Amino acid sequence: MRRTTAAPDLMPILSPGRHRSAARGACFMEYASYLAGERWSDHPACTHALLAALARDVNDLTTAEGRGALVPLIPRVVGLDPADAEYGDEIAALAAAAALPVVSLERQRALAVGLLSLARRSADPRISDLTRSAFDSAPDAERWAVRYLDRSRAPHGSWARATEAIVHTAAVGIALACIDDPDAVLRSALVAAIEAAERRMPAPRLTREAQLIPG
Repeated sequence: MRRTTAAPDLMPILSPGRHRSAARGACFMEYASYLAGERWSDHPACTHALLAALARDVNDLTTAEGRGALVPLIPRVVGLDPADAEYGDEIAALAAAAALPVVSLERQRALAVGLLSLARRSADPRISDLTRSAFDSAPDAERWAVRYLDRSRAPHGSWARATEAIVHTAAVGIALACIDDPDAVLRSALVAAIEAAERRMPAPRLTREAQLIPG
């Protein structure tokens, strides 16, 4: 998949939800499908599935006034699909960590359980660091999650679905939080997930001609 670095000169205003065609508007991931040259879809193959889920949530939950600030991010997700199995866990941890200090108590506890589960199952130090930093801002939530998980049986079912639930809970919680600028927090969570993917992607391979040019 070839990654593009620039948006078209003219793009209609982003809007929430699915759209049958560009004539009816577009969401974040539908534009990504267009830039990738894929069939029009909000689930294109060009982007990691959980990153795309976060982008759809951010697009739909951002206000009409704030949604335009998402447009420059669209080209960055085209072709962004790290093969690293830990990346999905990192997206969920990033979203939960962004949401934990600002969401309602019920969502905070649910996200704390998700974060602690991520930290316990992952060997990635980035996820451990994210979890530790998030719990430093919400120690009561950590204590509740520890008690809850220690009393619970091991969860069954798909972990991919669990990480998607964490991402969705975090995004909705941020959007509904009593904070000054939830749009900015949502966008920052998406930027953090994009940057994490970019770090995990392999470096572009030089062409043979470029390799022969002396430095």
